[in-house]
Formats: sequence, structure tokens, C-alpha cells
Amino acid sequence: MDIEAIIVNIPLYLSGLFTTVQLVAISLVIGLGIAIPIGLAASRNNPLINLLPKAYIYFFRGTPLIVQMYMIYYGAGQFEALRDSFLWIVFKEAYACALIAFSLNTAAYTAEILRGAIIATAYGEIEAGRACGMSGWLILRRIILPSSFRRALPAYGNEVIFMLHGSALAGVITIVDLFGAARIVNSRHFVPFESFITAGVFYLVLTFAIIWVFRRVEFKWHAHLRTRES
Repeated sequence: MDIEAIIVNIPLYLSGLFTTVQLVAISLVIGLGIAIPIGLAASRNNPLINLLPKAYIYFFRGTPLIVQMYMIYYGAGQFEALRDSFLWIVFKEAYACALIAFSLNTAAYTAEILRGAIIATAYGEIEAGRACGMSGWLILRRIILPSSFRRALPAYGNEVIFMLHGSALAGVITIVDLFGAARIVNSRHFVPFESFITAGVFYLVLTFAIIWVFRRVEFKWHAHLRTRES
């Protein structure tokens, strides 16, 4: 194994690590902001309200992330109206296109997670809120959403991990993330095993860190479900 090639390129890996973490973190924040109203709308029984949110969810969950990224990065440029508009400043940048693709994709999966959690809310909790004189908005804010977030947390933790792993696709559109750094190292030194296993180790460490954080959050949020020691 050519360890020297990896040691020499550690700064490149660290730069790629920063890009990966930044890209994933921003897309998760934006995606969660998009997912909450979509999940709420998709959980309604009225077809006039849930039709478009469900169509959005089905489209982004039913197509590969790389196809969505290519449609945004390569496909957007074929529309002359877009190229002549102020939006072209955004769509001509690979980083922005990857961020858009990741945000829209994770928003669809997160919205479906929230939709299922909202539907699973015990009707007795809602009735208790109404009995206390809460309005519909107050019930949503104090009962439905907090209860749904607790139930959705384990599934959302998996979605964060999947988003981290999916972010490796950013390297195929010229972004130097962890995967992109591994490709550069391999092209420079012809060490495919060493270059990609190093990137895999970084991804593994990030995954374990995410698991630890979510376990701590679950421990705190589900404290009321644990039996008290006598």
C-alpha cells in the first residue's frame, strides 16, 4: 500500500471533507424547511390539498438522485430563457446545482417521513388539546408537530445518513468533495484502493458521528418513555 500518497494529499481530503459536510448540512436544513409544509399538506385527506405534495414526493422518491442532479446541472442550460435570466448565476455553478438537487431530494424523503408520523398521531392527543380549548394552529404547534418529530427521529436519522452517502454524487459534476478528492488522488498516483478506502474511512467516521448525535437526541426526547428506577 502506498501510504505516502495518502499522507501527502491529506489537506485535499480535509478540504473535500469540509465541502461534503457543508453541502450535506445546508441541504438538510433547506430540505427540512421544505419538507414540513409538504408533509403537513400531504397528510390531509383533501385531494385538492394533498395532490401536488404527493406528486412531488413520488417524483423525487421515484427517480435516482443522479438523474435529478443531471437534470438540474446539465438540463437547465438548454433553456434559453433561464440562461438569459438572473437565475443563471445560480444554475451555472455546480455547487449550487448540487445543493438544489440534494435539498429537493431530501425534502421529499423527509416529507414522507413526517407525513407518516403525522398520520400516526393518536387522536386522543388531539382531542385532549381541543378539550383544553386549543385552536387548530396551537394543537398543530404544541401537540401534532412535537409528537410527530419524536416518532420520525429514528427514520430521519437514517435519511441524514443516506444523504451523506448520496452526497458522493457531487463529485461527478466537478465538485471536489470527499469522493472528488479520492478521484483526484487516484488520478495523480494511480492508487485506487488507497485513495477510495481513505475516503471510505472519512465517510465511516461521519456516519458514526451522526448515529451518536441522533442517539443522544433520541435519549433526551424519549426520556418520558423510560421507566423510572425505584
